[in-house]
Amino acid sequence: MTRNEIESWYTGDFAKAFAENERKPLGDIFALIDAGRYELWGLFESGAELVGGAESPPTAYAALWKRAGIPLVLLDYLGVTEKRRNGGIGANMLEILKAQGFPIVTESELPVRGDSAAENSIRERRMEFYRRNGFAPAYEMATCGMRWQAYLAGAEEYSLSDIMRWHKELYGPERTDVVVPLGKDETPQNA
Repeated sequence: MTRNEIESWYTGDFAKAFAENERKPLGDIFALIDAGRYELWGLFESGAELVGGAESPPTAYAALWKRAGIPLVLLDYLGVTEKRRNGGIGANMLEILKAQGFPIVTESELPVRGDSAAENSIRERRMEFYRRNGFAPAYEMATCGMRWQAYLAGAEEYSLSDIMRWHKELYGPERTDVVVPLGKDETPQNA
């Protein structure tokens, strides 16, 4: 996606789909892009087709966090515009990503005891979406004070210890709140 497309996406659908505390600041996204560590992919509508690269908000998007020397890519955000959800477009985006041949890790927030049934239902649906689309649950981890389930796709040729080390390295050493893996008895720390 171009900078203009990213700005439109960020203030539009992304802001509607993710709570403010879940959104990486736009300045941080651009800094990571400028450093060659972040990419935003979009599927755009052109008539009845979905295509890459158009000067309008994407129908579906994927944000990828990467780092030179690490073959693993973190699927940081995945979304589909509200009017096009539940039509297979998110699954299509995952297939496009998996076809690139790099191992992918994504994080799905685990249900939280004491949270609303509605919130936990959303968390369960997200986890089921990744399982249904070929991502395997691998380990629990922590970031931003929350417990997450890490899911992997295309990582079969790598050891789990390498995957976990690379996952932590994608965030960088300054992120002391990131724990990979997180033990069952460990409590996530805030950033």
